[in-house]
Amino acid sequence: MSSDGLAMGVRVCGRTFSDADLDLIRAIAAGTPTPNRRQIATAVCKALGWVSPGGRLKEMSGRVALLRLARRGLIDLPPPLGRTGNRNAFVARETIAVPERALDVGLEALGLVAVRPVVSRADSTLWNEVVARFHYLGYRRLPGAQARYLVDSDRGLVGALGFGASAWKVDVRDRWIGWTASVREGRLHLIVNNARFLLLPWIRVQNLASRVLGLAARRIVGDWAERYGYEPVLLETFVERGRFTGACYRAANWCYLGDTRGRGKLDRDHRAAVAVKHVLALPLRADFREVLCT
Repeated sequence: MSSDGLAMGVRVCGRTFSDADLDLIRAIAAGTPTPNRRQIATAVCKALGWVSPGGRLKEMSGRVALLRLARRGLIDLPPPLGRTGNRNAFVARETIAVPERALDVGLEALGLVAVRPVVSRADSTLWNEVVARFHYLGYRRLPGAQARYLVDSDRGLVGALGFGASAWKVDVRDRWIGWTASVREGRLHLIVNNARFLLLPWIRVQNLASRVLGLAARRIVGDWAERYGYEPVLLETFVERGRFTGACYRAANWCYLGDTRGRGKLDRDHRAAVAVKHVLALPLRADFREVLCT
């Protein structure tokens, strides 16, 4: 075995890469005409049969895995096509005017409230803008499989939501589900993370937040299945303790599971230091534990 343990494989993004896999990746990277990282990731996913449960290539996971392997010095990648390679860079154009007065009305005064998926470039730009300008975490590209929504009413746009890949490991969640580490590895894709939830800061409508969360929960299963070929069975979210209480999630029937330890959503090395967060979850079907633990 080599000193860096490659004979046992290198594990990133939920997949173990053997010495043979790494050799194959190096050959693909070296043999791709005018290569860029996306082309290499696509070719690697095809060669390794790395697909989602719906049969689609896991290109986003592949790109992240290749980047992490390159950072470890195990493979070489061409430089990113962009100037910085920062996929989270977004300069918001202030197309939405902030009104002088808050909209402080009853829920019925909003008329029809609807959660609609982001499908067009205009929708995407609008979603990016409102999240970048008005969400306290700002804009970041959602990881992996994702679904974004805008929230409309008869009085205009009122908010936005974003769903993406679930956290790799959360002690209170994993104990609540009751699965083992090996089972979690194979079933984690069935959990979807509510990574962003925003009501525009001038919207002050009681019970609107829980209404929006309910509408989103009723949409996400079908939308996810249409896009990715399988249905999630559980939603999760993390609410920063001391900043929010998570009351709107509880009002929408989400379950409070406990608090994080102040590590990160993707932390596997027990070193990250982030704010402690409340962990909440919403089952999307009654037999979610059976499905997740099988």
